Amino acid sequence: MNIVVVISGNGSNLQAIIDAQQAGQLKSNISGVVSNRPNAFGLERAQKAGIPTSIVDHTDFSDRESFEQSYIEAIDAYQPDWVILAGFMRILTPLFVRHYKGRMLNIHPSLLPKYPGLHTHQSAIDAGDSEHGASIHFVTEELDDGPAFLQGVVPILENDTAESLAQRVHQIEHIIYPEAIRWCEEGRLQWQETHCTLDNQIVEHPHIMTLD
Repeated sequence: MNIVVVISGNGSNLQAIIDAQQAGQLKSNISGVVSNRPNAFGLERAQKAGIPTSIVDHTDFSDRESFEQSYIEAIDAYQPDWVILAGFMRILTPLFVRHYKGRMLNIHPSLLPKYPGLHTHQSAIDAGDSEHGASIHFVTEELDDGPAFLQGVVPILENDTAESLAQRVHQIEHIIYPEAIRWCEEGRLQWQETHCTLDNQIVEHPHIMTLD
């Protein structure tokens, strides 16, 4: 199975996927890493692991549609079975989403449907929540609205700041994203237009994982 990982920045989830592959926990071939930012540190992570990389700088384009068309061409050159968004900081148009419909995953730093968009850690603290975490979901045309099938949950501690909470959320992200990809490898995860199934059962509530 070919996966293409799409990034904009540090690439810590990319590194977790690389580590899982090198440890034999994943069989997928990471056929390419594509970034919209030339200085994304994730590109260095990929190159160190011997993974081909491509850059399509969004600032080189006058409109979103032409950028996305070039981005699609860069991704498709690696013949992906699945596209894995790992810190890709762009809002996607229907053109992009429809092209990879049913085979594109994203990780979002909240327990969806809570707190779509940005500043999720501070939002959870301000709301007085006792738990926070990350969700893996299929990408649909609505922002952070696709069916979530796997969540990692961490406690919110009394003295947490957005920064300290983010560090714990990153830890659980690095556990759940490789697990989700493994489900894809094994053919357990399927997109069904309005929902997704795991082991041929409709996912009514996301599977939960926690830090040991």
